[in-house]
Formats: sequence, C-alpha cells, structure tokens
Amino acid sequence: MTGGSSSGSGAATAAAIAPISLGSDTNGSLRVPASLCGVFSLKPTYGRLSRGGSYPFVDSLDHVGPLARSTLDLATAYDALTAPGPSRDHAHAAGVAEAAVPGISGPDVKVGILRGWFEENASDEALDRRDRAAAVFPIRSDMVLDGAPAGRAAAYLITNAESADLHLKDLREAPGEFDPDTRDRFFAGALLPGQWVLRAQRVRRWWLDDMLSAFARSSVDVLLAPATPVTAPLLGQRMLTVGGREVPLRPNLGLLAQPFSCIGLPVVTVPVFASGELPLGVQLVAPPWKEDVALRAAAQLEAAGFTAHAPSQQSAHPSAA
Repeated sequence: MTGGSSSGSGAATAAAIAPISLGSDTNGSLRVPASLCGVFSLKPTYGRLSRGGSYPFVDSLDHVGPLARSTLDLATAYDALTAPGPSRDHAHAAGVAEAAVPGISGPDVKVGILRGWFEENASDEALDRRDRAAAVFPIRSDMVLDGAPAGRAAAYLITNAESADLHLKDLREAPGEFDPDTRDRFFAGALLPGQWVLRAQRVRRWWLDDMLSAFARSSVDVLLAPATPVTAPLLGQRMLTVGGREVPLRPNLGLLAQPFSCIGLPVVTVPVFASGELPLGVQLVAPPWKEDVALRAAAQLEAAGFTAHAPSQQSAHPSAA
C-alpha cells in the first residue's frame, strides 16, 4: 500500500515522476503516504494555506500541503503556496507567511520525544526509526501526552459527523456508488447523537489548550513520534497488529497522526530508512504557525543521512518556484 487519500501524490513523488506534489490531510492523508512511500510532507497550520479548488471532506479539519523528496523542495513548495492571491477559502488566515526556505538552516531545535500512548500503539520497527531520528538531536527530553487518545476520539467523531453531512444527499440518492466501507462510516456518522458531537468539540478545545500548555511547560520546539504504526502493509490486507492487538487496518493506519488533526498543528513528516528497508516516517509537530521550526528540524534530520532516496534531479529552488 502507498497510504491514504494522497497516496497517488506520495507514490509519484517517491518514484521521481515529479519533484513536488500536492495532497490533502484531514486525519493523516499527507503524513501516512509520506511515511509509507519514504518522502517528506508538510501539513501546515489549519488556515495557513488556502484550500481553494480542492474537494472538501471535513471542513474544520481539512488541510492542503506539499510532498517532496527533500526538505528544501518541501520548503520551496510551501513558500510558493503562501504567495498572496485569491484564496477561495473562508478559513484561510489573512497575511503572508514568513518565507520558510531561509529558515531551514539555523540553531539546533529542542525535541520532545513522545512516550506513552505513542509507544503503546507503534510497532518495534516504528519505535526503532523514531529512536534513530531522536539520536540526531542533541537537545531532547521525554514527554507524555495523556490527552492523545481523547484528541484522537474527538477527531474521529467530528470527521464522521461532518463528512456524513457533506455527502448526505448522495448517500440517500445513490448509496451504491460509494465504496462499501466508506459508505458504512458515513451512515454511522449521520446517526451520531448531537450531544456526542458537541462533546467532541469541547474535547477538541481542551486538547488544543493542553497541547499549547505542554509546549510552554517543556520549552521544546517540536514533538517527535512515528508517523505510522507500521511500514507499508500488503495490498488487500485488512487487519493490522498494533500494540499486540489485531485492529482493522483502514481506521488505524493513521492512528498516530490523528491526535494532531483536529487541533490544526503544523507537522512535517521525515522518512527514516536505510537501503533495503521499507520506508517509515516520523512526525515533527510544532506549535501553531511554526512551520519554519518544523522544517528546520526536518533539515537537521535529513542531513544525518537516514533517507535512502537521493534527492530528485529536478530539485526545486526558489527561482524555479
């Protein structure tokens, strides 16, 4: 498998068909393909980049962002996407983002290694890749985010409710045209009690406040965790082993990405794999509007040589963008 909703972009970038591609991320659909295909991705802060022209799924969680084969390409694509112009997106933040390309070189970042739930739901292989990445950063500390499972649950409920509402007309008129697994999730979302959705929104706010407090207390610049619990599963595989448990593959491949989805934090995915290994990425999670910090951490990790891909021969640069 090459991942979730942006898997075509992930595969095309990994195969050097294009040095840069675009994807969307609601609950991990940039980060999962990047992890499984061995490329870089950037999920920006919610509202940072316009979603104009993309097809919506969950309005309050949807992001657009680039995938690339190097940090420089990723930062260059991000800079191009922040250029001023008509946004056609009600959630697009006003103003122009600070250029990221100059910011990918600089002082070492302070990294918080996510323990607890993020370890319990990852394979030994995923934790080994995380540890390889962590060893690159001289300033690091351990962190536990007890609210992660609640944040993931909130993201799941909000996703089901909003996506079901978007597709409700088509579900009523042409249910047979939907993928059966997707259709059943939409039906379940349409039947969620309103009080559950309201509670999920309250948890979402609490989880964001908890995350911002964690950054402030710890003084770390970015958080580090595996992007996926495993390397790429086989095509047609329906179950996944996570934390010693057999779980359905489709809703759990993005398990480790989902807690950061409903609170809109910027996340850079960096591939960590050696020649002969299947790719598996790590997430570098930054506070809101700190894409440049996450990209700087990604550049430091890339410089350590953990990426088996050579950069694309058509590598982007500011003048080309």
